[in-house]
Amino acid sequence: MASITLKSFIGLRRQSSPENHRPTIAPPTHLHRRRLITLAGKTSPKLSGRNLRVAVIGGGPAGGAAAETLAKGGIETILIERKMDNAKPCGGAIPLCMVGEFDLPLDIIDRRVTKMKMISPSNVAVDIGRTLKPHEYIGMVRREVLDAYLRERAAGAGASIVNGLFVKMDKPIDKYAPYVVHYNEYDGKAGSVGKKVTIEVDAIIGADGANSRVAKQIDAGDYEYAIAFQERIKIPDDKMQYYENLAEMYVGDDVSPDFYGWVFPKCDHVAVGTGTVTHKPDIKKFQLATRLRARDKIHGGKIIRVEAHPIPEHPRPRRLSNRVALVGDAAGYVTKCSGEGIYFAAKSGRMCAEAIVAGSENGTRMVDEADLRNYLREWDKTYWPTYKVLDILQKVFYRSNPAREAFVEMCADEYVQKMTFDSYLYKTVVPGNPLDDLKLAVNTIGSLVRANALRNEMAKI
Repeated sequence: MASITLKSFIGLRRQSSPENHRPTIAPPTHLHRRRLITLAGKTSPKLSGRNLRVAVIGGGPAGGAAAETLAKGGIETILIERKMDNAKPCGGAIPLCMVGEFDLPLDIIDRRVTKMKMISPSNVAVDIGRTLKPHEYIGMVRREVLDAYLRERAAGAGASIVNGLFVKMDKPIDKYAPYVVHYNEYDGKAGSVGKKVTIEVDAIIGADGANSRVAKQIDAGDYEYAIAFQERIKIPDDKMQYYENLAEMYVGDDVSPDFYGWVFPKCDHVAVGTGTVTHKPDIKKFQLATRLRARDKIHGGKIIRVEAHPIPEHPRPRRLSNRVALVGDAAGYVTKCSGEGIYFAAKSGRMCAEAIVAGSENGTRMVDEADLRNYLREWDKTYWPTYKVLDILQKVFYRSNPAREAFVEMCADEYVQKMTFDSYLYKTVVPGNPLDDLKLAVNTIGSLVRANALRNEMAKI
């Protein structure tokens, strides 16, 4: 991929005939083979005549990344996914670090977003992106393309990919006995009811989304969830040029009382959507308001697909039980405020798989809960600050329209933009300059004071 110049792309797509919108997925020319440090004690038994066997339930970014890592690490891997063409209704934004970490080829990235508009309840628009370096961007993908690519790569590493629906599992009868996984296998034909199949495995990774059946099987507990609603809209070419490298985010009670509306560019269309936790029955009303806010820029468009899906709001009370671990949306790894989940899904799948590979000494030993708990320990240590900061931001700035006006006002500050993009693109809570942090604190207080005064005046009216 290094030999491909960006000039041959529209967005980040190779120029192709209009009727061929789905890119041909090429195998990567190189993969990072990260060395895993073995952490297993010698108390777990050696496996005789076979390697460790793991079932990955779910074939999204979490499942695909987990299956590839397991297969490369010497684990016999079975990935079970019901909908091979699934198109989850998320915005499809991925950070720059994911492109490098997961060796993603350019031809699965529809657009390279270098500019964003944050639009307030009163339609004040702030341009964001002035601090980006020439090589920095936010990638826009379609989930059906990304997910298929990661599954195909897992298959290339040696994982078995099964078109099937997970039904239940029988738990081990003793410490090292296998789990028995029950699923319905499909042959791809329309109307197929599926063939009942059972397999024995040593461990299970639940990567089966917000409605995870694996989570229910281990009594992982419930969590608050949002409903995301998205329409893919084919707009005229001249209007599509406006969104070539631009994404828009709308905030306001009209588009969502606790989230935001978006217009994100894809290969030949835009994705227009919104989400909410607190007012789920009104989701279509919020979607209509999002379209109305963007109406001049999407006028003449035709809706080509409608999608809706639950999105978790926080991690589940339990993410691990014995030799079963949850990753991605099944574990609740979606950030508040931004609603981002793709990177965290793939990263958690990989980290969980790495813990199993290390704990099993590349598939030669049995694993136990202590081995899988290494994944949770490392995950929480690395990403808890990110989740906490975004949780606080949502509580402070998404609580009222005046607070959202203050939030958009803050986004005009270059220091805020730099800190925000650095944290987003590279997935770290970036330490700031103390003097600039102090100025930011003063400005934030000022914005909130003005927002509160505005709210009081509106209440009088």
